[in-house]
Amino acid sequence: MRKLAAIWGVVGVLAILGQAIYRLTYIAIDAFEGNPMLWYHWIALVLCIIFMCYSEGYKGFQLKFSPRVVSRARYLSSHATLLQGILAPFFCMGFFHATKKRMITTWILVSVMVCLVILVKVFTHNQWRGIIDVGVVIGLLWGSIAILIYSLKVLIGKPFDYPPDLPEDSTEVTAESAEAS
Repeated sequence: MRKLAAIWGVVGVLAILGQAIYRLTYIAIDAFEGNPMLWYHWIALVLCIIFMCYSEGYKGFQLKFSPRVVSRARYLSSHATLLQGILAPFFCMGFFHATKKRMITTWILVSVMVCLVILVKVFTHNQWRGIIDVGVVIGLLWGSIAILIYSLKVLIGKPFDYPPDLPEDSTEVTAESAEAS
């Protein structure tokens, strides 16, 4: 059952990201239909893609979020409680049973992202929103691919050492499980 919790954690996170990718892709496509792209739109699109690839895709997802999701799923595969198993995607994202710093960071990041989504939706013209959404979609795709690659790395037994940011009382258990495997 614990292995199922780990799978549910990764698949659930990928489903959440996939749903956002799906919705934003159609919003971005709609923004460009019937609206001519001027030279400054193309420059903004390229700059947005570069910025989002680096900041969201590489720095945010590939280096931090994605390996943490997989590390926390790996923890679930041998230590999941019933609640952690049921809420595995949220566990893997660090919403609960994490260090205080991780939980605060996760909740603040999600709150800021929700506010940014609302601001972009309310204050940007349809075409500019599309440009921003293209960058976001690329960043989310990057993160999803990183989760899949890290998951595959764990599945085939390659070394994977990324901290799951568990509360202090869980670190002893994690060290013991690492020695056992």
